[in-house]
Amino acid sequence: MDLDDRCYELAFPGATDLTYPHLAELVTGRLLNNVGDPFQPGHGRSHTKDAEVQVVRWLGALFGAGDDVWGYVAGGATEGTLHAVDEAVTAHPDVMVYASAAAHYSIAKAAHLVRAPLVRVATDDDDRMSLDDLRARLRAGSGRAAMIVATVGTTEREAVDDVAGIAGLCDDLGITRRRIHVDAALAGVPRALLPDGTPGFGFRAGATSLVVSGHKFLSTLTPCAVILYPRRPAAQSREQISYIGTADTTISGSRSGHTPLLLAASLLGQGRGGHRRRAQRSRDLAAYTYDALCRIGWPAQRLPDAFTITLAQPDRLPRPWMLGGDERTGRIICMPGVDQAWVAELVSDLEARLRGRIHVPAPRPRRIESSGAGRDRG
Repeated sequence: MDLDDRCYELAFPGATDLTYPHLAELVTGRLLNNVGDPFQPGHGRSHTKDAEVQVVRWLGALFGAGDDVWGYVAGGATEGTLHAVDEAVTAHPDVMVYASAAAHYSIAKAAHLVRAPLVRVATDDDDRMSLDDLRARLRAGSGRAAMIVATVGTTEREAVDDVAGIAGLCDDLGITRRRIHVDAALAGVPRALLPDGTPGFGFRAGATSLVVSGHKFLSTLTPCAVILYPRRPAAQSREQISYIGTADTTISGSRSGHTPLLLAASLLGQGRGGHRRRAQRSRDLAAYTYDALCRIGWPAQRLPDAFTITLAQPDRLPRPWMLGGDERTGRIICMPGVDQAWVAELVSDLEARLRGRIHVPAPRPRRIESSGAGRDRG
């Protein structure tokens, strides 16, 4: 990998501004396996469960959980969502999973793995789950338990679903056998740190589980996530596994003992104030990016408080910009670690393209060299 290419990858939501050289020896020189339940030490000492529990409690408090919060550090948000979907189907075998058309692709994977029906819900013009369509879908599934997956930071536009509205809708319809899982992988932490106080999508808003990524906003530099519940799931197995000395309450069993150290270093090292400042710098950069694109006349959109700007996908540019999306729409995600100079360089390239001041030649067809077969060898 050429580290100089990082400036061109503006579509991928991974923060890179925090590094942890003080953890280098532990992370690279010792096996650390957090096998089994994080709240039960189990056999052996080569684990970091104390740090893992610290991380769970720190994030639980941020999202409105009390002292009974439970969760663990997973390999990624997909695993966290799978854990929540599996918990729902364990508690309610007839559960139907509801997710918006803009939800992450892992929702369908999780529903498939537990063999639960998946119902897609329409979105509004800003990519948020439509409560009117959700009401109609829930009525169609009347009599069955419901698991609704709300998204806080959709992949393409960083839209935020109305968790409190979803919970209220369930109350109106008398749906008591329910789960509301919040996929807050991308925007959960920075949204929770907005200056207007308690997040409107956490446990006090009606969430029954929530997952955030570590390698996105928290800059762990390696994939991981934290799955949270306001209390230990009632349907969870308590059977002790003699081999490990704990209950097997996670998806993967053996889990990294290194990622809890990185998460703890990020959360405790920066504190709420430090992360709030990081989030504001990213929002300021997103505002600059959006304004710069509008200034040159390049079509772009940005939702309130989002790090993400969507823009008309350029065809060919003189540098290998990676803007994700599809052939029509790309995106720039102004995560911590993205430099304003990189954005300025992209905008300059886009403006030159728009004004016709550059010419990017079409790729030349590859020449097929003859192998020499059939030629006279004389």
